[in-house]
Amino acid sequence: MESQGNQTTIWEGYVNWMNKLALRGRHGGMLAASFVLVAEIFENLAFIAITSNLALYLSKYMHMSPSKAANNFTNFMGTASILGLLGGFLSDAFLPTYNIYIISAVIELLGLVVLTVQACSPSLLPLACESSTTLCHEVSGGKAAMLYAGLYLVAVGVGGCKGSLSPHGAEQLDENTPSERKQRSTFFNYFVFCLSFGAFIAVTFVVWVEDNKGWQWGFTISTISIFVSIVIFLAGSSTYRSKIPTGSPLTTIFKVLIAASLNSCFKRNSSNVMVEESTIENRVIDQGPTNSLKFLNKAIESNTKCSSIICTLEQVEDVKIVLKLLPIFGCTIILNCCVAQLFTFSIEQAATMNTKLGSFKVPPASLPVFPLIIIMILAPIYDHIIIRYARKVTKTETGITHLQRIGIGLLLSIISMTVAALVEVKRKRVAIHSGLVDDASKPLPITFFWIALQFVFLGCADLFSFAGMLEFFFTEAPITMRSLSSSLTWVSIAIGYYLSSVIVLIVNWVTGNTSRKPWLSGENLNHYYLDRFYWLMCVLSALNFLNYLFWAKGYKYRGKGTTTK
Repeated sequence: MESQGNQTTIWEGYVNWMNKLALRGRHGGMLAASFVLVAEIFENLAFIAITSNLALYLSKYMHMSPSKAANNFTNFMGTASILGLLGGFLSDAFLPTYNIYIISAVIELLGLVVLTVQACSPSLLPLACESSTTLCHEVSGGKAAMLYAGLYLVAVGVGGCKGSLSPHGAEQLDENTPSERKQRSTFFNYFVFCLSFGAFIAVTFVVWVEDNKGWQWGFTISTISIFVSIVIFLAGSSTYRSKIPTGSPLTTIFKVLIAASLNSCFKRNSSNVMVEESTIENRVIDQGPTNSLKFLNKAIESNTKCSSIICTLEQVEDVKIVLKLLPIFGCTIILNCCVAQLFTFSIEQAATMNTKLGSFKVPPASLPVFPLIIIMILAPIYDHIIIRYARKVTKTETGITHLQRIGIGLLLSIISMTVAALVEVKRKRVAIHSGLVDDASKPLPITFFWIALQFVFLGCADLFSFAGMLEFFFTEAPITMRSLSSSLTWVSIAIGYYLSSVIVLIVNWVTGNTSRKPWLSGENLNHYYLDRFYWLMCVLSALNFLNYLFWAKGYKYRGKGTTTK
């Protein structure tokens, strides 16, 4: 414990890496957040280096069918993203974000070591095909167990890293200091920049290494990368402050919901309400419960029959805050569904087109480089130019509010799907006029740069929406639930990927029963009605945007720096 004379130097509710009280001036700040940003470059490089070519690795080297390889890829991506919720939960409930990241990164490292050893050892790979005409033996038995063990160790590790790293970085900046509130916004902008920079290296250099030097080198680079990430993160240990876990946020949520339900079944004594004063986040709750979500107020009303689960006013108000975030979360899923569609069908479209850039043939799997470049260019411009101008116009610290930023991203995703539909119309016209509709083996006489247009808008949408979501969910959530709330960003991505597969199945089922053939089936992409599918996604995105406007218009911010000065 600090002496009484040093009380003013203590960060209340925070500890350093040795689990001792964190001190002002020594722990936290932009320097500490900078270590997190650099660590994220290498962490995401390791992850994207695997995912960018994973379906090809599973089909070519593990001899899985294209459909099974695609399903395993989708399952891996969805699992890694949705486990971000686990990382966020553990950070709020049991261990500081500092510990969760180190544990998760080590698990990811172990998974990558397993995959690297398997890729480097021919005896651990399935038997090679005897000839091009014979069936290949799909990986099975102990070799398959080793593959899946490695993949899902990586998925668990990635989930923990994603759920803990961005909250850990944001925690270094004090929301009660105006200058650091602005720096927190800068942190989230550059967090997305660092994500993109790591992914850029992965989809260019590492993909080239995997295609030309072998997958064992790709896995080796990923292994080294996550190891470097751990070293860089540990190098900043003496500068970090970490929020002290306060117990399971899910327990609080369920407790409030159950108490409100039970108390509504009995006669209430409304005169005996547990009103208290809270000093967390400098909040003072002494005015009684708010009028929003009034049903939950019953959880703090005294009742002798169920008094054992009476909740405090602070718990009820915290749960209200989290519940009011969920409609915004729900509206971001369609956007990530569009992202998933563009990263699957768009790459297949590019594969049918002329991908030569001079004498160099660009791999279709490297197409995601376009939105990454856009994000890396726009992130600094947004933070240093657009926001500074917007602050002068709107008279707010954020310049553009979190919800406005997410809304711009949703609007740009609609434009991206519109462009995708128009480009597909043009691509099919070229296929018809060139007489190559039925011959998918020859590239169409149209450059793949047309596909890059939709990725440009997608990159802009990702910058606005993704960074806006990270900052919104972190800033607006109660301090006891911030890591869990921040992980909703990754859960949205996971559900978006899962939903994209469901939408494709539904579209094929409906169109298969109402027309001659399903829109999205067959071996030849030129026979698909992909343009109609993109128009459908455009309509769904537009309806989702209108739904978002309804919820965003009625939302009242609780975070500092979001209201007019």
